[in-house]
Amino acid sequence: MTQKMFPFKIRFATLEDLEWCVQEDSEIDEAIIEKKIEEREIVVAEVDGELVGHLRLEYLWSQVPYIGLIRVLPEYRKKGIGRTLLHFLEEFLRSKGHSVLFSSSQADEPRPQAWHRNMRFEECGFIAGINEGEVGEVFFQKALK
Repeated sequence: MTQKMFPFKIRFATLEDLEWCVQEDSEIDEAIIEKKIEEREIVVAEVDGELVGHLRLEYLWSQVPYIGLIRVLPEYRKKGIGRTLLHFLEEFLRSKGHSVLFSSSQADEPRPQAWHRNMRFEECGFIAGINEGEVGEVFFQKALK
């Protein structure tokens, strides 16, 4: 069985995307998402003008880039959208002089961990009991060279 490929576009979010970003990233306050859009810290994917995925960039200690969230709608997964969101971010960060990108996944989430490893992230740390239910967090880093 072959997968249907979708032509998609990756770009920085604009304020016109705010409502969708708030809906899809409901754990973050709307004012914070609006500021992140203005600061070019949210990247979105669209298919036929409809948003289907996004990536939220954070900065540890206000300097070190960290993926706070990357999500693609279920029907658009495994089509290269997540990988392309990541590559878009990597190119942007390289242009700003960054040499490493961090990310993480809950310890009880093997699929996101596998995705990180497939995207050439390397495991670099663990914090026990940081999430709800005392679930730990696995941290990853990726060189941007």
